[in-house]
Amino acid sequence: MSWHPLQLESESSHPIPLYRWDRPSSARAVVHITHGMAEHSQRYGALAKQLQAEGYQVVAHDHRGHGTCASPHQGHFADDQGWSLVCEDLRRVHRWVAQEFCGLPLYLLGHSMGSYISLGYLMRDPEPLAGVILSGSNYGSPTLYRIARGVARIERWRLGARTPSLLMDRLGFGSFNRAFKPNRTPFDWLSRDPEQVDRYLADPLCGFPCSSQLWIDLLGGLLEISSPMRLTQVPNLPLHIIGGEEDPVSAPRGLHDLYRALKQPPREQVSIKLYPGARHELFNEINRDEVVSELLDWLSSTPTLSAS
Repeated sequence: MSWHPLQLESESSHPIPLYRWDRPSSARAVVHITHGMAEHSQRYGALAKQLQAEGYQVVAHDHRGHGTCASPHQGHFADDQGWSLVCEDLRRVHRWVAQEFCGLPLYLLGHSMGSYISLGYLMRDPEPLAGVILSGSNYGSPTLYRIARGVARIERWRLGARTPSLLMDRLGFGSFNRAFKPNRTPFDWLSRDPEQVDRYLADPLCGFPCSSQLWIDLLGGLLEISSPMRLTQVPNLPLHIIGGEEDPVSAPRGLHDLYRALKQPPREQVSIKLYPGARHELFNEINRDEVVSELLDWLSSTPTLSAS
């Protein structure tokens, strides 16, 4: 199975790198993968292959400042309105999917930062979706988000909007490895599989520090998606939360809190599955086949596919 690079143009004339994996012989639905912070969409090739084997067309795109969209400012969404722009980029991809794969139901799979962007998009009158999977997500403290955003604003004043902020990188990720001492690498928190961690370390499109402005955009987005009032704007559709019980991003109660925040009337189709021992990147974990198998079961159980 191979992937095919494409390029869309956003509403702001920004090029969106898009990848479409080979179409299965009899497609059931489309799964759109939206990746996390300091990584890129081509890391999901193994997952795409497993989904494709079960009849799912898979597409993914690189967020602004990531992957093949990293030049000239890696780790930077935009000088202004970055959060709204990445949410609208997601809409642009969905409109393309609706034209390219007319009639096929669409599922959105967001990992980590991609899950936050997915929630931000769901609050903005999204295109029709058959379901959403939120992987490695979180539901944190608005007070901490505000404090961190204040620090990021000082960093922007000190460094400029586009300059990577090592301070924000340390504040955002510096504590994640502590639970896994003695540490073999700075990224042991991603997975128990050392081969996958080493691949991440060797990839020049992974693990980079992001700009102070991206942190301001992201923290503003986190404040938005943690607002109970804004969460009422998330449509009533199947929502599935998955994560590792040892994921430091959401420790200790972030995913449970997200589940409770989302499972409010009229939304009743909200589910959660946590994996003991697993860390942040479920699809690169030692039990990834179990994770994918249960993801496939969830997809098949959603009303759109179970009725077909």
